Amino acid sequence: MSEHAPVRLSGVASGYGQRLVLNGLDLELRRGTFTAIVGPNGSGKSTAIRAMSRLLPVRRGVVFLDGRDVRAFSSRHIARRVAVLPQAPSGPPGLTVRELVEMGRFPHSGLFGRLGEAGHRAIEEALELTRLAELAARPLDELSGGERQRAWVALALAQGADTLLLDEPITFLDVRHQFEVLDLLRSLQRDRGMTIVVVLHDLLHAATYADRVIVMEGGRIVADGTPASVLTVDVLARVFGVAARIFIDPESGRSVCLPVGPSMA
Repeated sequence: MSEHAPVRLSGVASGYGQRLVLNGLDLELRRGTFTAIVGPNGSGKSTAIRAMSRLLPVRRGVVFLDGRDVRAFSSRHIARRVAVLPQAPSGPPGLTVRELVEMGRFPHSGLFGRLGEAGHRAIEEALELTRLAELAARPLDELSGGERQRAWVALALAQGADTLLLDEPITFLDVRHQFEVLDLLRSLQRDRGMTIVVVLHDLLHAATYADRVIVMEGGRIVADGTPASVLTVDVLARVFGVAARIFIDPESGRSVCLPVGPSMA
């Protein structure tokens, strides 16, 4: 495993059409940690994820993968190192869970290649880790929202990448399934040493699950650190426009910033 950061952005400018969303963004992931990226709508959270994974072209600056310019690598090589779960992914009608997860092996076998023993082993392990082995033959469109999202995580796991980037993976899930998906991601980080980066809207989820929270506003990072140091009354008022209270979770001992209404400032 490389000693370098798995992904680093240096002076990255990127956006859509003529509009730049990021303009000189510097961001370095920390290997084996759980990072939450939060911020108001339009702050550049999703754009940062897309730039990290080379899904969005970089106008200026450099994206580094394991210390090397990402442009030096093929798309298949990048997919073996970094798995991406975009917002609201969808598959063709009738696609089963197993068929979806098998797609995660394309970077290793190619679209029409043989899976091989390692491929089959990776697929079975991904299904077991996401508790989907018994649902492997079920079509995706017959699953609950939480089960579908776990299936997409299983696809990412089957890639064999050790860095997982997820863009708002729990936005359309009910509360129970939100916790199930986040618990799964935290276990992957803690038990398997994966680097997890998640774009989240819910600040309580960010405070509860993340080791590191990055707050973005206007395409730049305005706060970066532990949840307790970043999700403060001042930051929530200034960036999100909400008033908040601080309390200590008696079980985890974590400092939690609880939004209670619009800021009057």
